[in-house]
Amino acid sequence: MREDRHNPFRDAQTDRSTASEVPDTPQTRSSAYRLAFADDEFLCRDELRPVRLQLELLKPEMIMSEREITSTIVMFGGARIPEPSQKHTARTETLAGLSAYYDEAREFARLMTVKSNETGCRENVIVTGGGPGVMEAGNRGAQDAGGCSIGLNIVLPHEQAPNLYVTPDLSFNFHYFAIRKMHFLMRARAITIFPGGFGTMDELFESLTLIQTGRMDRVPFLLFGREFWEKVINWKALADAGTISDEDLDLFRFVDTAQEAVEIIENWEPAPPRDEIPGR
Repeated sequence: MREDRHNPFRDAQTDRSTASEVPDTPQTRSSAYRLAFADDEFLCRDELRPVRLQLELLKPEMIMSEREITSTIVMFGGARIPEPSQKHTARTETLAGLSAYYDEAREFARLMTVKSNETGCRENVIVTGGGPGVMEAGNRGAQDAGGCSIGLNIVLPHEQAPNLYVTPDLSFNFHYFAIRKMHFLMRARAITIFPGGFGTMDELFESLTLIQTGRMDRVPFLLFGREFWEKVINWKALADAGTISDEDLDLFRFVDTAQEAVEIIENWEPAPPRDEIPGR
């Protein structure tokens, strides 16, 4: 990140370097002597959680602002969905069948990135969770088009790394799920949801709730794979029960192909946030 200095004070990086070169004494070896912002143990204390939350919000925001990225196309979807050539490795027959959506995700990302390239990678930039499966397909499609894409990875107990198709200087890592979700949606021009599990469901319902309650502008909200989504979620039963309204079923659309999704996004007429919740 660049540092534009507009004050006469000595900068923090210089002092950090100077402090590391002082004579080795019992006093300078003490953790109390370390500069607070250069002390990893101090920054990881429970009391510093508010500071860490702020840092996780600020770092990606500053980098994307410096890159002048103004809008993104969000791609949520399952990490376990293999590419078609590897569908024989799938744990279940259903997962093997869902591998077709790897190709649709890749093609969708490619088509959107062709348009993003016309803006110098500032608008409609693909953003995924940075992992395998549908996420990999999204970043891979952007690379197919010769463009950039964002990966929002998160530290999990099992070993993992970002997929190899994320643009390296737009590959971020998070400790806090909540801040990661904010970055998914802060620039979202459209949200696409591919088949997935708990993580995908979490992202689906949290972002849909923000739109339903008027906390977020209405944007194209596209569920890839009508058959899958109508099988795993009884949307109409929610409306019939009155826990959501019939109007809430209009907040999203089902699509099955990349081209369908692109056409909806291209022809979308911006809509303001809801100012009331139907049926409430």
